[in-house]
Amino acid sequence: MTPDTVSVTLRALGFVALFQAAGAAFFLLLFGADLTHSATDVRRAGLLAAAGGMVFVLAHLSLDAARMAGEFPGLWNGELQRRAWLSTNGAAQWLQALGLLCVFMGLRRSGHLALATGGAVLALIAPLLTGHTSVHAMRWLLAPLLAVHGLIIAFWFGALVPLYQVTQRESITLAAPVVERFSTIAGWLVPGILLAGLGMASVLVPDVSALGRPYGLLLLSKVCGFGLLMLIAAFNKWRLTPWLVAGASTSLRTLRRSIAIEYALIIAVLTLTAVLTAFYSPEN
Repeated sequence: MTPDTVSVTLRALGFVALFQAAGAAFFLLLFGADLTHSATDVRRAGLLAAAGGMVFVLAHLSLDAARMAGEFPGLWNGELQRRAWLSTNGAAQWLQALGLLCVFMGLRRSGHLALATGGAVLALIAPLLTGHTSVHAMRWLLAPLLAVHGLIIAFWFGALVPLYQVTQRESITLAAPVVERFSTIAGWLVPGILLAGLGMASVLVPDVSALGRPYGLLLLSKVCGFGLLMLIAAFNKWRLTPWLVAGASTSLRTLRRSIAIEYALIIAVLTLTAVLTAFYSPEN
């Protein structure tokens, strides 16, 4: 196993934890007042994700020194660590860790959701400090697109575990309105993920031939994964949610299975993103 392999693994785990923690904060802000038995479970999942996210982010940052050296002993090279911590990538990851700390502190007690939500936003916009978008001539367009992209992903992905918990712990009469409200909001927001992603790709990808190279192929794989996710989300919105609202208890089990499939697919897409951003650029 190489430093690059461990790095991309930590990056993928960091993505999952970050979006889960931020999404839990957003979910409680929007739907927490409607929950009775599941609010504690949602809060606990967000705390676990925030704590794990801090570990993954800081471990990934520390591993940058080993990647520079091309071998694990580079971890103990003080000069390489200093360069990693003081780079723009380092600044972004420190900001993410700070944001996750705010999420953790805000979720520890009820009544501190403003801190948790602010921390979530801070952690999600941290990537604006580094990467292709930060040095591009059209940063004025790419930065807001990336911010929108990340915020909506966190809202969607981060709500899946809470929704699963709501359908397990709450009565159908309470769960159905929460699922219906989430589905309505997601119906307006989630297409923004694709629109923002395509907007960034249209600027970053130099020409059509780039789609045949590694960066382009991974990008197309992400688009295909998102398309499949949209089909599942549409089924949930137009079929399962109306059945749930009508009081069909059997729809709860089907909805939970659908949520689990969505969750697994988004993790796969986030893993592709980790590989894409760690190893490739639009030019290769």
